[in-house]
Amino acid sequence: MSNHEIKDRFRGFLPIVIDVETAGFNAKTDALLELAASILRMDENGELYIYETMSFHIKPFEGANLEKEALEFTGIDPFAPDRDDLAEKEALSQMFSNVRKELKSTGCKRAILVGHNSAFDHGFLNAAIDRNEIKRNPFHPFSSFDTASLSGLAFGQTVLAKACQVAGIEFSNSEAHSAAYDTEKTAELFCEIVNRWKRLGGWSLVADSEGDTMESLFGAAN
Repeated sequence: MSNHEIKDRFRGFLPIVIDVETAGFNAKTDALLELAASILRMDENGELYIYETMSFHIKPFEGANLEKEALEFTGIDPFAPDRDDLAEKEALSQMFSNVRKELKSTGCKRAILVGHNSAFDHGFLNAAIDRNEIKRNPFHPFSSFDTASLSGLAFGQTVLAKACQVAGIEFSNSEAHSAAYDTEKTAELFCEIVNRWKRLGGWSLVADSEGDTMESLFGAAN
């Protein structure tokens, strides 16, 4: 019998999909410009879905480096007069508050970051946490789920747009490279991979076979 509570699916971890847009590749020196996070929930059939996505435009921290090539690539103008942005600490505080509420309501013990090439997003998130001396970080400090690796396994593609195409998820290149859009597409991709694995019997096998032997699962050796 499958357990349809998200706290039992990932060993007590709550997957939160994160994407960042930045002014370069160095998490210590380059500005964090956009941050988005999708909270996932599990339905009565044990399948994941996107419950809520929050996104923030972020002011470059004092002394931050802004690489011209990175800004041209993303199309972000961090000093646009109509840009509704927040300081890093305020954006992180708002996001973390929502994540903590979800942890409490689901009974999960900690959040775990899901990202496409997750080491990049995790690096910028951790650098911002350190820079702002935030003590109550709800995320695991180094573990993450990487959809580039997972989609390579599931669909034979590691680029987000191509993986979504193979998975049957609509993807617009003109909307890409905004944190909100890329987060939702990464979340859709992660949900599809996890849900497809369940439909194939993967999660049920794990949940139902704790007392089984290797022989009962795979047959006796000849």
